[in-house]
Amino acid sequence: MTPKLQRLFDSLTKLGLAPTERLGELTLEVKAPQYLETCATLRDDPSVKFEQCVDLCGVDYGAYADKPREGPRFAAVVHLLSVQHNWRLRVRAFCPDDEFPVLSSLVEVWPGVNWFEREAFDLFGIMFEGHPDLRRILTDYGFIGHPFRKDFPLSGHVEMRYDPEQRRVIYQPVTIDPREVTPRIVREPHYAEETKNG
Repeated sequence: MTPKLQRLFDSLTKLGLAPTERLGELTLEVKAPQYLETCATLRDDPSVKFEQCVDLCGVDYGAYADKPREGPRFAAVVHLLSVQHNWRLRVRAFCPDDEFPVLSSLVEVWPGVNWFEREAFDLFGIMFEGHPDLRRILTDYGFIGHPFRKDFPLSGHVEMRYDPEQRRVIYQPVTIDPREVTPRIVREPHYAEETKNG
């Protein structure tokens, strides 16, 4: 761990937090009930002073790394920046309920997360309690489901098209036939040996 990262680690530990280090970065995993309060402390405490939230994104850990995940499925991951101290921190909070994923909104801590939380809601279905205007931001208002969830069908549920008779856009069930999209690789026995010998 670099000396600067060690200083951040020590500062977080003094605040009663338990970060983990991996690949030269610190991650702080926070329980959902403490999520809002912890983020406010990270912003306000002069020893860490994370003035900016650079990013917030949703994550679906279902079948993560080619194996089923044990524990909660959905999380919000927040990337923080302290301009004063010139360091960064990743904060992750898991939603306790996979069927109805909910976390506190961080809009009152960093107003700029407004659109980030709307995106996580739209694409992953994570609800942010206390958000002033939680509605879809990238998909259409009539869109069904959340397209970044790992169980969302690749072709979707409905498709839209312009109907010249009705003179408007209409929705209809998907008409695309499912197909295998994994490329086939055909190799004959001794293929590598033949190309070496020329």
